[in-house]
Amino acid sequence: MIYFLIYLFLEVLISVNISSAIGGLATFFEILFSAFLGLVILANFRTTLRENFMAVSYNCIDLKQFQSLNLFTIFGAILLIVPGFLTDIIGALLQFSVFTTMLVNRYNVKSDKCKMEEEYNSLKKDDDVIDVEIISDNSRSK
Repeated sequence: MIYFLIYLFLEVLISVNISSAIGGLATFFEILFSAFLGLVILANFRTTLRENFMAVSYNCIDLKQFQSLNLFTIFGAILLIVPGFLTDIIGALLQFSVFTTMLVNRYNVKSDKCKMEEEYNSLKKDDDVIDVEIISDNSRSK
């Protein structure tokens, strides 16, 4: 309960300060823009989910990180829909993968185990080559 009161206090302080600085009309358009952006992110969540599936399949992230990244994306989109400047700032930060991976990994990056798609494709290029051995016949009969 105390955290909600602290959040509400900070939200009111930040919203009043920013609203008085930019004006009522700009605040109204910011609320509409952030809600529209949150709805677009929720509508395009399939793409984010597919990218995270690819990261799991290439061992860039494990399943726990996969769940957390998807949860942060959805939670950030919902925060963008809710009116308020503090929620918009937090929601926008949760949409950037840099911030979410810092929250998920806590600076424990697995970049050495991560196989990128380009490396996989470069290794896969030579699958159609057939290795043969050429034996030269030096002794020719005349």
